[in-house]
Amino acid sequence: MKLIFATATVLALTAGLAACGKPAPEQATAPAEAASAMAASTTPEAAAPAGDMGKMAMSADAKMAKGEGTVTAVDTTANTITLDHGPIAEAGWPAMTMGFKASPDLVAQVKTGDKVAFDLKLEGGGGEITAIQKQ
Repeated sequence: MKLIFATATVLALTAGLAACGKPAPEQATAPAEAASAMAASTTPEAAAPAGDMGKMAMSADAKMAKGEGTVTAVDTTANTITLDHGPIAEAGWPAMTMGFKASPDLVAQVKTGDKVAFDLKLEGGGGEITAIQKQ
């Protein structure tokens, strides 16, 4: 397991270097060496791993918001909850219907037709439900 994670880390670091137009360190044979080489040659934004690994921690750009609405769909396979929600001022969104990612535990708490209050983590033009309560 450690070897798989270490390999994935080296690949993510190498991809990060390539994305900023910097060559991968040729002498880096261990994950720690690759990480050191990348840290020395990139900005903090470029050092973030690509893909899901980059989403492990909430970024400094993420905002929190609250909203109220009605559940219009629940997808337990995709772990999404679709809400017909009122305006969300923190995001600058008018009232609309849209789907949000949510943890499996939160998805299991609601069903279509439920009136809910919810908390969102806003990031990248979308949001992820971090808490939901039936009204």
